[in-house]
Amino acid sequence: MISHNTSSRILVVDDHARSRESVAAALRAAGYEAHACASAVEGLAYLRSHECEVVITDLQMPGMDGLEFIQEVARLDLPSEVLMITAHASIGTAVEAMRHGAFDYLEKPFDIERLEQAVASACSQRGVLAGTRHQSSATGERAMVGSSAAMQALRKQIVQIGRTDETVLICGESGTGKELVARALHAASPRAACDLISLNCPVLSEQLTESELFGHRRGAFTGADADRVGRFELAQGGTLLLDEITEIDLSLQAKLLRVLQERTFERVGASTSIAVDVRVLASTNRNLMDEVAHGRFREDLYYRLNVVPIEVPALRERCEDVPQLANYFVDQACQRLDGTKRDIANDAVELLSSYHWPGNVRELQNVVTRACVLAEGNVITADQIRPWIQLADESVSSNAGAVAEANITLAEVERQVILQTLERHEGHRARTAAALGIGLRTLSGKLRAYGVAPRERSVQEVA
Repeated sequence: MISHNTSSRILVVDDHARSRESVAAALRAAGYEAHACASAVEGLAYLRSHECEVVITDLQMPGMDGLEFIQEVARLDLPSEVLMITAHASIGTAVEAMRHGAFDYLEKPFDIERLEQAVASACSQRGVLAGTRHQSSATGERAMVGSSAAMQALRKQIVQIGRTDETVLICGESGTGKELVARALHAASPRAACDLISLNCPVLSEQLTESELFGHRRGAFTGADADRVGRFELAQGGTLLLDEITEIDLSLQAKLLRVLQERTFERVGASTSIAVDVRVLASTNRNLMDEVAHGRFREDLYYRLNVVPIEVPALRERCEDVPQLANYFVDQACQRLDGTKRDIANDAVELLSSYHWPGNVRELQNVVTRACVLAEGNVITADQIRPWIQLADESVSSNAGAVAEANITLAEVERQVILQTLERHEGHRARTAAALGIGLRTLSGKLRAYGVAPRERSVQEVA
């Protein structure tokens, strides 16, 4: 249920015209609807009349600064995730921003890839919270759509496991909603009053991942111009989600194992140990035993993480939930668009229910959202969505034929499809991810495994 939805509306708040327009332009190029405001006061006025999935705000602004702006967004209960951009990062600033509701923060200068990844993650977070914001159920019933036997069993597991403090390994294909399960586990736990902090492992280098996990001291490495707090420290008393755990390098896996065993860590460049009280959840779309067998994942770390496993079912394993999910996504899309009520015709529901959904719930959401955006009337028909599904089927059939003809592995077919799609979209990762029906972080992880470096693009920053 997590997706990178490029129809999302993003608000950029920065008093520097060049900076805010550069960020807004980069987001528009990625397919987002981006608006820009020159002050926090102007931004609040815009948010009162326009719902935005994500707000990106500078820290240093005259009048109301970024921290005060974040606090006001939280006080008014405005339905937006907030990203803070700052050239003045410090441990105090980061912790305070997170405590007052910031989803994440970016240090200047940053590149387009990091910006797009942070916005995609915030949009995913926003999509999860949209279904759970006003509910009382600790299991996330309204957001975890579906009444199939598989979903009922999953909800029962979440209730049972959530109230414990054990480490959980969440397994499932891309697009099934593993992050949503993690949030439901946190909501069902005694730690629910504290924060759930997540780290998307595929999008960072080894050095940056270590810094993101444990924090660093100023001067610890080239570019470490200020102290930075890590995710373990931010999650103190709460829950830490390590998303796509297999993407962490082997050398860093050893350090992570030590933290899980001893419950202490040191910031990069520091020698003082910090005690940590954090529940760890990890997710993966791979078979971890295969990764262990091939030497890509530590066996001892696998057993430390796999205390309580949860398997999130693929959509094809609960196809009876497709009509309910489709209607749910139609309602979501209509609320984001013009508020006009749209319905799905019976023939469209039958077509959606008969498809095998290799991209799982994320792919279904993308198809339904696209149909709502392009619909000429108020009814979505089978004729409208059939070309998209047929195109996906033809791609699968063509690649299956290539496997049979060339006797190559499924992994190689996947690699070829991803690289061909990336080339077709001229290296633009956000558009490639949307075309493939996968998340941007998943795509970035796969491209890193293929040895494909990010494009050298940057947002112009002012001093």
